[in-house]
Amino acid sequence: MARVQGRFSSLAALGLVLLVAGPAVAQVVPGTGRRVSGFGDDFEDPGWSYKLNGKKSSMEQDGRIRFPKGKSRNGRWEESTKRGHPDYVKRVSTPAGGLPGSKGALLLQSRDTGIPGRPSGRMMQDDFLASSNPVNAGSNPNYVVRVYVPPFDQFENRSGSTFGFRLGCRTKDKPQKRNRNRNLFEIIRLGNEEAYWPGMFVQFQSKDDPKYSRDKAFIVCRAGRTGKEFPGLELTPGWWTLGLSCTADGSIHYYASPGVDRLTANDRIGSSYPYNFHAERVVTMFFNICSADDGKTWSTPWVVDDPAMYVTGGGLGQFLEVRGDDDSRRRSGGLFKKLFR
Repeated sequence: MARVQGRFSSLAALGLVLLVAGPAVAQVVPGTGRRVSGFGDDFEDPGWSYKLNGKKSSMEQDGRIRFPKGKSRNGRWEESTKRGHPDYVKRVSTPAGGLPGSKGALLLQSRDTGIPGRPSGRMMQDDFLASSNPVNAGSNPNYVVRVYVPPFDQFENRSGSTFGFRLGCRTKDKPQKRNRNRNLFEIIRLGNEEAYWPGMFVQFQSKDDPKYSRDKAFIVCRAGRTGKEFPGLELTPGWWTLGLSCTADGSIHYYASPGVDRLTANDRIGSSYPYNFHAERVVTMFFNICSADDGKTWSTPWVVDDPAMYVTGGGLGQFLEVRGDDDSRRRSGGLFKKLFR
């Protein structure tokens, strides 16, 4: 199919770069290596659907996990027990300018992003998880997605975070003293591991906010060694290609480029060891949808297409092939019982 990237891209894309606040290491441009079968989606099936399955989980806010979890018919997407899923998940026609040959993409939008039925009046976020097994950092797992940035007049009229593209990482590194003031919900102890979620957020500045003179959308990357976000690119409406990679040294690399072409080494925003951690494995990729959680205002409508994972080596463990509805039975052993799993 014309829209699908080649399964084997040149490993010549591995080059030496300088890390943000870190040593020189080899970067892996997202889209490098072998595309992993059974991960991600192209949303080309006209019968694609997602079942919400009642009130969503809100473990982060009130400790409640509400089963059954929402999940897609093809078994490739599911609700997060930590923050629930978006309120509106629908396959739509691909907006103009998308991947060649693409007929379908996925619309994600939310209104009630906090505790169901209890608006908080402050920014909250939902999670939309890609179903997967853990992948060792030594496999250089790397992820690509096309994201449609809508016209600014379609953005939720609120300054702040609106969309996220992130990874769920694990490490046995111990927290450093410099991280004592980190966000409690951005690093959580799970057994003998630290769980953390690096990635990119789209921030919006509304011209109706007295602090800003014009509408503006831009990327911030989470996070540097001390846990602080660092700036990325200013975004214009239309299609963008975003990428994240985790290399064998445990660092995270952030990429963005306008349009839907393949990413290159020149599209790197930066690299870091978030929270001074060295990732040992990646357990999932996910999207955040943010809103004011005021019980009435809908979030910005975000459209994504062709999210994919690539690896340059082994280390996939028991990664499951996904074959439609059969996948739900094969996952009945509780693969995702743990947080974000």
